[in-house]
Amino acid sequence: MFEKFAAYLKEKASLTDEQLEEVRAVTINKRLRKRQYLLQEGDVCHHNCFLAKGCLRLYRVGDDGVEHILRFAVENWWISDQESYNNGIPSKNNIDALEDSELLLIEKNDFNRIVSSFPNFRTFRDALKAKSYDVSQNRIMSNISDTAEEKYINFIESYPDIFNRVPLHMIASFLGVSRETLSRIRTQYAKAH
Repeated sequence: MFEKFAAYLKEKASLTDEQLEEVRAVTINKRLRKRQYLLQEGDVCHHNCFLAKGCLRLYRVGDDGVEHILRFAVENWWISDQESYNNGIPSKNNIDALEDSELLLIEKNDFNRIVSSFPNFRTFRDALKAKSYDVSQNRIMSNISDTAEEKYINFIESYPDIFNRVPLHMIASFLGVSRETLSRIRTQYAKAH
């Protein structure tokens, strides 16, 4: 499992073999079965998690019992509850596996040491944070101003890998539309294309 992570870090962060060995020393391998939790509401998120294989979702359950999906993650993506991780507070969210999954976890203190020790990793981390911020800002703007059709088209164009791996009701939750609305949009889109 680490070999895939190492290849990713070599490509994206230009880590040397020596640096990778230091990362390997602090990396925890974790396997999740479908429907198994990585993080549950009320727990504190202590790790940054790299997804080597599988599909996860980050979601919150509203007071009305409805799930609101904030993010999906597939291979070569990072996932954690950043608010809980950054502030050491109980999470308001859940992260669970939508497929059998393999992850590599790095505890916060170890991650921070890697960031401070390896300037190339710090640069990579900063670029990743900036991209995550941009994606979040674009999603907020989409939720404010896009029609349901525009949200759907943007989703299938931006995340074709996820679209084919996630149940329709979860995509509807992520887009903030009803399942019925999403079914209607999908039918109309399929006829037009």
